[in-house]
Amino acid sequence: MAEVLQKEINEARQGEAFAPFAQDPNVYSKKFYIESYGCQMNFSDSEIVASILQEEGFGATRNFEEASLVLLNTCSIREKAEQTVRNRLQAFRKIKDKNPGMLIGVLGCMAERLKAKFLEEEKLVDIVVGPDAYRSLPGLISEAEGGQKTVNVLLSREETYADISPVRLDSNGVSAFVSIMRGCNNMCTFCVVPFTRGRERSRDAASIVRECQDLFDRGYREVTLLGQNVDSYYHAPAAEPGKEEAPVTFAKLLELVAAISPLLRVRFSTSHPKDITDDVLETMAHYENICKYIHLPVQSGNTRILALMNRTYTREWYLNKVKRIREYMPDCGLSTDVISGFCSETEEEHQDTLSLMEQCRFDMAYMFSYSERPGTLAARRYQDDVPEDVKKRRLEEIIALQNSHSRESYKNDIGKVFRVLIEGDSKRSADHWSGRNSQNKVVVFPKEHYELTKGDYVNVKIGEATSATLIGTIV
Repeated sequence: MAEVLQKEINEARQGEAFAPFAQDPNVYSKKFYIESYGCQMNFSDSEIVASILQEEGFGATRNFEEASLVLLNTCSIREKAEQTVRNRLQAFRKIKDKNPGMLIGVLGCMAERLKAKFLEEEKLVDIVVGPDAYRSLPGLISEAEGGQKTVNVLLSREETYADISPVRLDSNGVSAFVSIMRGCNNMCTFCVVPFTRGRERSRDAASIVRECQDLFDRGYREVTLLGQNVDSYYHAPAAEPGKEEAPVTFAKLLELVAAISPLLRVRFSTSHPKDITDDVLETMAHYENICKYIHLPVQSGNTRILALMNRTYTREWYLNKVKRIREYMPDCGLSTDVISGFCSETEEEHQDTLSLMEQCRFDMAYMFSYSERPGTLAARRYQDDVPEDVKKRRLEEIIALQNSHSRESYKNDIGKVFRVLIEGDSKRSADHWSGRNSQNKVVVFPKEHYELTKGDYVNVKIGEATSATLIGTIV
């Protein structure tokens, strides 16, 4: 049974995010197991959940069979992501049949979208918890242990979990995610996030800087500041009598974190084209330890489709923003998101997306065909009228073009020297190190005779390149 389920887990991991643990569970009386799917915010949330559960005497385990609590932190961005979760629940049903005392909970965006319906649709589920209700987990678990199915999907306008120190899961000890805000105010018509994660609210800057400083003091050398739209981060400190403090914008927050140490690399995700400002670009260009890499989702290269998506910018605006980024940082890495076959998209409009990609020459892209999500504005307003075979063909064209651009981008780095942060052994060989450069490209190089370790910086000259990896030697 265990072998069969492990095979199903391995299959489920293909193309999906998975977060196991590096924590010794033996010091805890109860054990939990969690899988995370979807965006980096879900991984960050799982670390918050782990901290809450640890306070309640739960230790994380990689072995689902010994867990008394199994959690799936879910994503609703695409139908495929939700189907993966349903398949996982079916797989865990076999284990629960052998261990009726095991509790199974669903967290995150899918839990928020389906709410109590989840208990009806998936008889296996005992606990359903939305992204803003993780503090209530101990009480919900207690009720579920008594045989009561439990749900808490209340959204909050204040919750940021700023006071919770996340337990770093499956950490390499070098890089960590730091959540700086929650929710989203951008009502993109294709997106379910505003309905599953609520309104935008920024975490106080002091707590973010403290968390980053603590990570650096514990040996971490890279933090990624996370938010659905980091560029709209804005925190106004509470006014004190006789003292005025200026609000903290995202540009200022970047500066505060970068100032912790030149040895601490700073990344961030994700940016919205309408909100990334010259102040942010100036700060990035000024601080060497702020990585020269921006993920800037475009979704479509056609202005009419962008309007239907409610992206609030035009094709020309986006191209000018890319031009502005490269004026400040000619070497800046750039990636994007692209959706094929959005409602009413014509062949000519699809060609506009391809031509925009030709102009921007992204280093990497996340590419999907349009998947209508229940409850979104697009599902209510527009007809999903592009045939699936057309969506698929257009997506294949987008992928093929991006693959050619990625190969070209990586090939152009041959002969260059990059400062690389060592993250660990290469997946293919313990005789090679693997790390990333400032532009977020993976660099692999032989260890040779050098006495180096994870978290060290090293200069690497690139001698070879694939479409996803740079290969070089220490100089």
